[in-house]
Amino acid sequence: MANQAFYTEKLEDADLAKNFDDDGRSKRTGTLLTASAHIITAVIGSGVLSLAWAIAQLGWVTGTAVLMIFSFITYFTSTLLADSYRSPDPVSGKRNYTYMDVVRSHLGGFKVQLCGLAQYGNLIGVTIGYTITASISMVAVSRSDCFHNKGTHDHKLCSVSNYPYMSVFAVIQIILSQIPNFHKLSWLSILAAVMSFAYSSIGLGLSIAKVAGGGAHPKTTMTGTTVGVDVTGSEKIWRTFQSIGDIAFAYNYSTVLIEIQDTLRSPPAENKVMKKASLAGVSTTTMFYMLCGCFGYAAFGNQAPGNFLTGFGFYEPFWLIDFANVCIAVHLIGAYQVFAQPIFGFVETRCNKRWPDSKFITSEYSVPIPFLGEWNINLFRMVWRTTYVVITSVIAMILPFFNDFLGLIGAASFYPLTVYFPIEMYIARAKIPKFSFTWVWLKILSWVCLAVSIVAAAGSIQGLVTDLKTYKPFKNVGD
Repeated sequence: MANQAFYTEKLEDADLAKNFDDDGRSKRTGTLLTASAHIITAVIGSGVLSLAWAIAQLGWVTGTAVLMIFSFITYFTSTLLADSYRSPDPVSGKRNYTYMDVVRSHLGGFKVQLCGLAQYGNLIGVTIGYTITASISMVAVSRSDCFHNKGTHDHKLCSVSNYPYMSVFAVIQIILSQIPNFHKLSWLSILAAVMSFAYSSIGLGLSIAKVAGGGAHPKTTMTGTTVGVDVTGSEKIWRTFQSIGDIAFAYNYSTVLIEIQDTLRSPPAENKVMKKASLAGVSTTTMFYMLCGCFGYAAFGNQAPGNFLTGFGFYEPFWLIDFANVCIAVHLIGAYQVFAQPIFGFVETRCNKRWPDSKFITSEYSVPIPFLGEWNINLFRMVWRTTYVVITSVIAMILPFFNDFLGLIGAASFYPLTVYFPIEMYIARAKIPKFSFTWVWLKILSWVCLAVSIVAAAGSIQGLVTDLKTYKPFKNVGD
């Protein structure tokens, strides 16, 4: 009997080891591939198609230089952040499950609250912005078909409401939000990453075709839009600020880097895998950004539209434009979950700690689903996540120009999350002497990025004020 009990205990221990890590959490199964997919999904948003507009404001020289500079900064600071995942040692130290945990371990104090405010404020803004952007892509499919049938002479004939499409997007997100955590999200990120490559490639291919098509080519310059010809002096300044901000925040995935790293199985060491994933993700992103931005600018010149798939820089072939916009919508469906999961996890962890005896919050119920096996349902998770999706969708419907708010939130979060905290944690962890060469150049990098954030925030505020002056609630796209 004693031997039987010992054998049973060993089986239970083996089962626990199979399903859980040594800290009692679910077994991590992430790999270099899944981490790279998460990064690409988070970084390459529909904004890749607006880079032609950004380079049109800056010109060939400054536009390409800014793209390369921010790709380097993003990769460099992501390596510093990856080394902060465990503390005090980056390989054998204690795991930190969230960005706030990392800051708490290395810096502590009020900086933890500052990190939380910047991170979760940014994540909430992104989910609202993605609701708007996805609905615009869905609307673009309907308008593209309308233009194909009725012509492009009168855009009002093809005006379409965003709201039904926002509702469809919300229903899809309510279903997907029941995925318990980041560890179960890999398949969705891989699908979304494939979609991002698809629509980026379509936009690139159409731009190349337009450039190679012959005929009169649109005007492009080394310095971008020309004062007195394309824009006024003040418009040139504000658009330059906005375009620098657009490029800087197009690389911003630090808000979810730690959560992505926490999905990686170990060994090998998580920081080493995450650095490789960051290199793969950022280099792939930069290649697509450079190609789409530069060829888009060559195709449309200084009059490049904000997004040449949803903004109808192209009208034909309409079926290909439709497919590209469907890809954008599918990508944003996955990207929404990548950015929402840290919010879900933060609230649920806090509630579990505060009310550990509440069955509503802690109990899991196994529900059989045909062809998918059993699925664990938690009532609190279902109610809270559904409520969050509904609230963000309602805000998107009320304020459909929320992308300017998103730019402002991005400006406020880019500096602390992508630059300041990774650098400060590296200085603290490596015990870099004050006023040493390394300390000085890291501080200079930090201050320069702070200046860029301030400039981008000013451009976003100016765009927001302009939108508020012309805002007409409940109007259809195309009116």
